[in-house]
Amino acid sequence: MTPQAQTLTRLYTAFAALDADGMAQCYADNVEFDDEVFSLKGKEQTMGMWRMLCDAIQTRGRDVWKLGFSGIAADAHTGQVHWEAHYRFSGTGRMVHNVIDGQFTFDAQGLITRQRDRFNFWRWSRQALGAPGVLLGWTPFLRNKVRSQARANLQKFLAAKGSAMT
Repeated sequence: MTPQAQTLTRLYTAFAALDADGMAQCYADNVEFDDEVFSLKGKEQTMGMWRMLCDAIQTRGRDVWKLGFSGIAADAHTGQVHWEAHYRFSGTGRMVHNVIDGQFTFDAQGLITRQRDRFNFWRWSRQALGAPGVLLGWTPFLRNKVRSQARANLQKFLAAKGSAMT
């Protein structure tokens, strides 16, 4: 197993345990993260997002949290992983089974410098939001509204926690 594949294994093992500190050890300071909801630059923002999500699950959903990962493949520069999360969405209390494929870029030390997670936003929104997701989950309107709310939530979380996110 390459050092980069080991980094991905450590990342998702820590995430499954809701161990944000363990996750932080896998990211370079200049990491860029992008998915259907967040576009983040730097370790502070990226780890702020993961800490916010881990805190929400520990507070309101630890009983149903489950994360599995497979298909890890990585060379010295790039990697990929398939992961699935089962959780209670904190905004509505609804159960979600999200299926995600991640693509990664690594630095010379084997740390993640870029992460791009892809998932079906409409599928996610139907589960997380119920009727609004069913009716509007395919529209840019709902996607932009969710992105805006997530950005605001992250800014509040970072302000409340200070800059000790890395």
